[in-house]
Amino acid sequence: MIESKKVIVVLPAYNAAQTLEKTYNEIPFDIVDEVILVDDYSTDNTVEIGKSLGIKHIIKHEINKGYGGNQKSCYNKALELKGNIVIMLHPDYQYTPKLIHSMAYLIANNVYHVVLGSRILGNGALRGGMPFYKYFANRMLTFSQNILMGQKLSEYHTGYRAFSGEVLKKIKFELNSDDFVFDNQMLAQICNAGYEIAEITCPTKYFKEASSINFKRSVKYGLGVLGTSFKYFFHRIGISKSKIFETN
Repeated sequence: MIESKKVIVVLPAYNAAQTLEKTYNEIPFDIVDEVILVDDYSTDNTVEIGKSLGIKHIIKHEINKGYGGNQKSCYNKALELKGNIVIMLHPDYQYTPKLIHSMAYLIANNVYHVVLGSRILGNGALRGGMPFYKYFANRMLTFSQNILMGQKLSEYHTGYRAFSGEVLKKIKFELNSDDFVFDNQMLAQICNAGYEIAEITCPTKYFKEASSINFKRSVKYGLGVLGTSFKYFFHRIGISKSKIFETN
């Protein structure tokens, strides 16, 4: 705990058997109270490795629900366990767990309610091996999103995120897509609810075992991101209201 606030790390997993242990072993358990592993119908032994590591809270989907569907299970379980600070960490070891302290303390000390680990701040993305076409797409999408959403984020596409329990209770993340655009819909909901978002520099690693979507899925994701940004813009100026931006 930090300042009597319960810290929970959620691991949305799909075929993470080769990297789960390494990720888990770097989680700072001096402040982390619980770990939740949600396996999205993996074809490897992700669940068995999770059990061998002693992870108490393991959810195994009986069908593949998608990246967004996986996160919905993560956050619902974290709220069930009364998490005050919830950190989403990919178990593919692309993002270092060593930043959990920094992210959690910003929330615990009531500085921010949301913290993102940015691959773009500090030029870590290309240095870490991000393919140039993905880097270019990231920059173009982020530029467009900042204009449409009135924000100044360095990127919207990182998979390393920390939230206060208050945020997760307030936004209606269950209405979001079960696909990869879930992440962007969630950030749009958070902005619409009036929460400021902090970013910290995050080194990242690209290697064979790290999860990544192919070019076709990337294009679909990019179109979904732009669609979400326009939906947010039209909602904010009152042209077209969207249910996903309603709050609890």
